[in-house]
Amino acid sequence: MSQGKKVEFLYLDEENMIKAGVLDMKRCVEVIDEVFVLLGKGDYLMGGPGNNEHGQKIFFPKASPHPNMPLDGPDRRFMAMIAYLGGRFNVCGEKWYGSNIINPQRGLPRSILMVCLNDPDTCEPLAFMSGNLISAMRTGAVPGVGAKYLARRNSKSVALIGGGPINKACLLAICESVPSLEEIVLYDLIPEKAEAFLKEMGERLGKKTRVAKSEADALSDADIISIAAAGSKAVSLKNEWLKPGSLLTLTGKAELEGAYLQECRIVADNWKMHQAYMQDARELPDGVEAGYKNFISGDILRALDEGKMDEKSIANLGEIAIGKVQGRQSEDERILFVTSGMPVEDVGWGFELYTRAKKMGLGQMLKIWDSAHWM
Repeated sequence: MSQGKKVEFLYLDEENMIKAGVLDMKRCVEVIDEVFVLLGKGDYLMGGPGNNEHGQKIFFPKASPHPNMPLDGPDRRFMAMIAYLGGRFNVCGEKWYGSNIINPQRGLPRSILMVCLNDPDTCEPLAFMSGNLISAMRTGAVPGVGAKYLARRNSKSVALIGGGPINKACLLAICESVPSLEEIVLYDLIPEKAEAFLKEMGERLGKKTRVAKSEADALSDADIISIAAAGSKAVSLKNEWLKPGSLLTLTGKAELEGAYLQECRIVADNWKMHQAYMQDARELPDGVEAGYKNFISGDILRALDEGKMDEKSIANLGEIAIGKVQGRQSEDERILFVTSGMPVEDVGWGFELYTRAKKMGLGQMLKIWDSAHWM
């Protein structure tokens, strides 16, 4: 019998992820742009029979006779997000995470995430790494890639609704892609939070800043808008607040008027994934109404189901990235860019950092076996 092969993988904690460059937004935007090119070419796979599912979620019950079983609650979940990414990456991977809204009271982030990479042929693990910063950075990078292809030329003003860490990442990415921006406007329910956010980011990016008094005030003259607001109630936007030529990017849920949806052009990160959301929603106890309410694309999905929109009009960013579909078509065109996060993004940025870490000698190699006990 031949000698078995030793199997080991690279473990990277958050400190080593930072050393490897996880916070390098310029490079992250470049890598996520590559990911969208591969999506446009079809050189990827995600979960489910249609290869386009966001992930597999554990649904906790509202009540249970078992004392230790977790119960349903706000932002309470575990999820496995799996993907294969082709091109130069040629890797399989998974982001596994749990979320509990009370974690900050325990001195923990709301969500705790890990990313695993595997050889797509031998199935050997390549890396197991801290995933919180991978996830935050790739989430922010997506609106940056969207702005590259969809923002109006010489855009001057970017407006943010929500002053949390995700919009911080979104702002960094958008400014990388649109260097003409001069002013950052922010509306947050907590004015002191907005002031602190703008003081930090205005100095860091060298831009003028303004704290808005309301959503309408923030959006009134914005060329690019990023929505990434947490809370029990979604941000509600009026059609008249969004000026001609504006780009609205949704990383968080917002309620949109039917008139806006019918008048704007809609671009999705991956519309097949949003279709898969609704297929899953039809099997849930709360059904499609819960999907309309909770999904970032819920208002669009409702309008489609009610026959008020033509699904063929929705473009995919990957098709724009490869030149198959035109990006912005006029300076006055209003564009809605809908994003919801994909495991291919975690795998792409994670792989980039894994290769960097190896070159830099970072992390710790952990052995699974010298030779498998059972072959």
